[in-house]
Amino acid sequence: QVQLVESGGGLVQAGGSLRLSCGISGRASSHHVMGWFRQAPGKEREFVAGINWYSGNTHYPDSLKGRFAISTDNAKNTVYLQMNSLKPEDTAVYYCAAGAPSSWYGPYDYWGQGTQVTVSS
Repeated sequence: QVQLVESGGGLVQAGGSLRLSCGISGRASSHHVMGWFRQAPGKEREFVAGINWYSGNTHYPDSLKGRFAISTDNAKNTVYLQMNSLKPEDTAVYYCAAGAPSSWYGPYDYWGQGTQVTVSS
């Protein structure tokens, strides 16, 4: 049973930083891609970042390059999302996901419960 648990969300002022964590248990070797997504109220879920667990290759949408960074700690089975220069429009519930998607954008097999990030202006 694969379980993903996000943490690190909270309230931050615009311009600030947060680091989200996603602890993974039960991950199989075939689940080699980890992704972060977000969903704001009334909006569709949006891809934020992805990383290949084995190669370390990463991918970001152009709109977030330079502000967000995804990384892994293999020893801790944890994936991180470092978010800098946060803006009010970054406010959303952030989810981590695991799987073997056909593209960075999905589909992923397993999802965490999400962690709320609120950026105040």
